Order: sequence, then structure tokens, then C-alpha cells
Amino acid sequence: MKTRVPFLMHVPVPWVFVLTYLLGLALESVRPIPRFPMMALVSAIAGGVVFVAGAVIAGWGLVIFHKAHTTTVPGQSSVRLVTWGPYRFTRNPMYLGLVLAYLGEAALLKQLWPVLVLPFTLVYLNWTVIPVEEAKLEEVFQVAYRQYRLRVRRWI
Repeated sequence: MKTRVPFLMHVPVPWVFVLTYLLGLALESVRPIPRFPMMALVSAIAGGVVFVAGAVIAGWGLVIFHKAHTTTVPGQSSVRLVTWGPYRFTRNPMYLGLVLAYLGEAALLKQLWPVLVLPFTLVYLNWTVIPVEEAKLEEVFQVAYRQYRLRVRRWI
């Protein structure tokens, strides 16, 4: 069975995050949201920690995929089912890492609009990108992937 790839999936997922963030910045410039000066230090510290954690998680997942010589492109057939490293805890550590890095950056830069538009990207990932990836993984790895799905949650 051939998995159909929706048109929107031709945009690499990291770029979807970048474009979403840019939309948030545009909204921020048109309709700024008041900031609380006393929260600036807390926002910067928390944002830095969350950003670094997200970058590490996403990078770790990417490095493991490269070491396994498998694809990171949604809809393409993987040559190996990766279930170690961060994939023991979440089936989508690269996406989870991108979400955390995105939120961390928004906190570092004290920008609320990018956070408010992030749910659109999460809906797109959860109901468009990930189902295509999961269908392809089930097609290729069958029982092994179904067992993995039973053990490990999609997000956290």
C-alpha cells in the first residue's frame, strides 16, 4: 500500500516551526502584547534552559537517525526502526525538541505571539505529519512498529 503524502508535507518540519515563529513575530509587531518587567529575568533564565533542553533532545534524535542511516523525511521509507536513545521515551523526540526550543526562544525574547500561534503547528504535526510517518513505519516494520507504539507514547 502506497502512503499518500499531503502537499503541505513538502515543507520540512523545522521550516514549519520557523514560519510559525515568523508569523508570531509579525503579529507581535502589529499588535504587541504588554510585558511585565519583573518577569524579564525569570523569562530569560527559564527560556534559556528550555531552549537548550529542546535543542539537545532534537539534536540527539537527529544524530541517532544519522547513525542508523535512516531518513528524517516524513513519508519516506525508513531502513531501520529506531527505538533507543530518546526514542525510548517518545516516538517523536525531534519534534518534541523543536517545540521546547521554540518555547524557550519565545521566553528568551519575551514574545508571546509566537507561543499563541504554536498550537497551529502542533495540530499540523499531530494530525497531518505524524499520521503519515506512522502509516509508513507500520507499512515497513509491521508488528515491530505496532509493539513499539504500545510501549512508547507519541509525545511524552
